[in-house]
Amino acid sequence: MNDFWRGRRVLLTGHTGFKGGWLALWLSELGARVYGLALAPEIPNGFFNACGLEQVIQSSIGDVRDASIVRRALEMSEAEVVFHLAAQPLVRRSYREPAETFEINVMGAVNVLEAIRGCPSVRSAVIVTSDKCYENQSSPKRYREDDRLGGSDPYSASKACVELVTHSYARSLFADDSRVAVATVRAGNVIGGGDLSADRIVPDAVRALSRNETLTVRNPGTVRPWQHVLEPLWGYLLLAERLYIDGRPWSGAWNFGPADGDGVSVAELVEMLIQEWGEGSWRIEPSSDSMHESPHLGLDSQRAQMRLSWQPRLKLREAVRLTIEWYREALSHPSRVYELTVRQLGLYEELLRAPAAVVSLER
Repeated sequence: MNDFWRGRRVLLTGHTGFKGGWLALWLSELGARVYGLALAPEIPNGFFNACGLEQVIQSSIGDVRDASIVRRALEMSEAEVVFHLAAQPLVRRSYREPAETFEINVMGAVNVLEAIRGCPSVRSAVIVTSDKCYENQSSPKRYREDDRLGGSDPYSASKACVELVTHSYARSLFADDSRVAVATVRAGNVIGGGDLSADRIVPDAVRALSRNETLTVRNPGTVRPWQHVLEPLWGYLLLAERLYIDGRPWSGAWNFGPADGDGVSVAELVEMLIQEWGEGSWRIEPSSDSMHESPHLGLDSQRAQMRLSWQPRLKLREAVRLTIEWYREALSHPSRVYELTVRQLGLYEELLRAPAAVVSLER
């Protein structure tokens, strides 16, 4: 680890969410001056509150749909680097609230990019979209950054829109501005401690297992690119640094997906979760709605591997072990969650110092 982030001023939107919370904590541990902008946590015992992040970073509650709030946050932070994670992140919720999903995801990104245009301190910006931004062909192929964008559900379509919006800004509105470089990032299905969202398989499983209930699974055969949350976040940090130092050659879209073989079915992931928990059961409960769900989704991350020297470091079973360890600690010793999280982060940083390959945590 180098000292690039020490003292660096960062604006992070979505810091009260699962992924944003992990990134906020990591940036803080690296010595950055983190300013967060997000809605208040929807779930009281989620990652942000469980880790006491309000005491760790400068947190501001606000809605990215309000352009004046975004602009003010960026001006107050005097950020040099921006990570935009604030979003409506749930596919099933996007069916219930399509207009709100497009408004938050698309116009939220527009407001962030507009604020960056007017803020001379910003040098580097990473806009987080999704692996679901691709036009899914329902085949086992692994999508590359130049594959066609699309999305049949409102969430996926909104993220494809964010890709188009960001690259429009980069190629036109930022074209004559050499001070700032912008990129988009697409990760796999992240798992890890602190995600308590509804309609996600890991938090659903933890809720059922902790109550000795049978977990119900809608689509056990769907295959997704599962990865621990720290894997793509490491890619985001590497990319933001390169954007800051070398600028536009590092712009564009970047995939940060799991290692080959870690795209497994929901059923396989559930079995891993139960094995790590020690007991439990699950059953199939077919969905009664008409929400479309593609049977396959995978990412090709060769660009990040070749240009950024980024590689996933955790095998899926080890990612599951770290995830279950976090939830068990949160349930049994909630006052120790921050220390556990920092310990898991430190362990991952040890792996980053090891030879560049997917390695084992076994001691």
